[in-house]
Amino acid sequence: MGNRLFQEAKKAVATAQKSDSHDQETIQRAENALSSAFANSTLAEKQQLHQYQDELDQIKGK
Repeated sequence: MGNRLFQEAKKAVATAQKSDSHDQETIQRAENALSSAFANSTLAEKQQLHQYQDELDQIKGK
């Protein structure tokens, strides 16, 4: 998957998961990256992005 926006979203979610405090700025950055990537992705990438969104939602629920 060579989609740059997809790769950035994946990295942003991973960063949010690793963050000790799960600060709002890191979460917001990941949400923005997911949104941008979703608009410019293939169907397969969109399915993966939905999983990343679910992971991010779990972080926000903590």
